[in-house]
Amino acid sequence: MLCLGGLMPQVLCPEKGRNLWVLVVGRFPKEHRVGIPDFKYVANMHGDETVGRELLLHLIDYLVTNHGKDPEITNLINSTRIHIMPSMNPDGFEAVKNPDCFYSNGRENFNQYDLNRNFPDAFEYNNVSRQPETVAVMKWLKTETFVLSANLHGGALVASYPFDNGVPATGALLSRSVTPDDDVFQYLANIYASRNPNMKKGDQCENKLNFPNGVTNGYSWYPLHGGMQDYNYIWAQCFEITLELSCCKYPPEEELPSFWNYNKASLIEYMKQVHLGMKGQVFDIDGNPLPNVIVEVQDRKHICPYRTNKFGEYYLLLLPGSYTINITVPGHEPYLTKVVIPEKSQNFSALKKDFQLSFRGQLDSTQVSDPSCPLIPLYKNFPSHSAATKPSLFLFLMTLLNIFSK
Repeated sequence: MLCLGGLMPQVLCPEKGRNLWVLVVGRFPKEHRVGIPDFKYVANMHGDETVGRELLLHLIDYLVTNHGKDPEITNLINSTRIHIMPSMNPDGFEAVKNPDCFYSNGRENFNQYDLNRNFPDAFEYNNVSRQPETVAVMKWLKTETFVLSANLHGGALVASYPFDNGVPATGALLSRSVTPDDDVFQYLANIYASRNPNMKKGDQCENKLNFPNGVTNGYSWYPLHGGMQDYNYIWAQCFEITLELSCCKYPPEEELPSFWNYNKASLIEYMKQVHLGMKGQVFDIDGNPLPNVIVEVQDRKHICPYRTNKFGEYYLLLLPGSYTINITVPGHEPYLTKVVIPEKSQNFSALKKDFQLSFRGQLDSTQVSDPSCPLIPLYKNFPSHSAATKPSLFLFLMTLLNIFSK
């Protein structure tokens, strides 16, 4: 691997097709450092959606050239491992011969599969043939402890947050599908949209829906089966939103500089949110780090429990407030403790809180997603996880109004 100026290229090698390049920007790009969270941007899942690809190339250059010069960028790079994949679908990108604003040959990969319909789905079976690019990304997600992410698309102008698919238990009867962390996701989507002068208007694309403040719940917009966003959240413990960055999927070359100007502040500010909430390690009585320990907020448990990694680390993205943290180890009583996330977080660091449990012994360090969370529709026959998904008369009437006004 070549390392230049803090820029570390990494190659994900699908069995077929072009390699997927990931550039890792950070003070320690080659190695994991405890307490340093991992962030990622992925673009060009659809080969004919090119704005995100160009933005990430600009972002790489901006980060590297401003490290050591701009205090904000320097602090961000020194406190975060930033992974950037400009193109998840290089074959599709190369296949575009006659660019079009709405659809071009090249949306799909070489095998003619839509990569954003190709991941395991937590709500219904997705029996399509898993593509090499998808498999490569799924393996990648197991090798890093990603905390926050965004995937970049085109064809609309909106920040969309999970879930993209849904069942009645997640609020689908009310034309939306919410996660246990809905407050955080709404905050994250607004962080991005509010700094983009066109996106925040919510009505800049002709023949598209209006999105209040430039934000939408994915399912409310349209249900999507097999998407990468939901997969990240459920099986990779990574909060991901989808950024639709241009009304035209393949705009003229001369318009590209304006997209960078509109999105630069949003891209930087969104990365900083990887330091929301709290982080730390879990140790046994002898001070040994414990992997596979469930660490979650008591009233927002995930259907695939969030667990410590092989270093005993956990990361919880939380807004300021008071929370009861539930630490669970099989065969032991749960350990509950109250934590207050302050209004003003520490500069480029989540609240750090380690836990030492009163027993001795190392737990199995097998990757957390393998033993506990099979790649099946986990939300089938699942009871409502939050009062936020329960119907109210007001929401019911609003839903009817929306239906009849479309």
